[in-house]
Amino acid sequence: MKTTKKLGIWMDHSMAHLMEFTSKHFEIETIESELSNQEKMASLAKSENSNFSKERKQLFEYYKKIGEAIKNYKRVILFGPTDAKIELFDLLSEDTRFLKIKFEIKDTDKMDVNQQHNFVKEYFSRA
Repeated sequence: MKTTKKLGIWMDHSMAHLMEFTSKHFEIETIESELSNQEKMASLAKSENSNFSKERKQLFEYYKKIGEAIKNYKRVILFGPTDAKIELFDLLSEDTRFLKIKFEIKDTDKMDVNQQHNFVKEYFSRA
């Protein structure tokens, strides 16, 4: 029986934790956005197009890195406290390389690494 490659991703706009679901020990890969909290706050405080454009470019690069890391999986759960997971899903939905991946999106609170691990384990164990 072939096992389906499954991945859980807890993410917000600054960081993503990627956890492959296996029967072995979980390994967590972290991908960080170039967009710092300070830049995000400055961007929110100002409504200049150049800041918005820079933020969008940094987020696009961040989402692109995550996409490269997940392209070989069959099932992916995106979860976290912000809309970053929806933005990532929308971007990947436009790319034909991701059409065969089954995505699910769940809103969750901020979680520590153990809570994220348990969430992924419980999610894929029941599915």
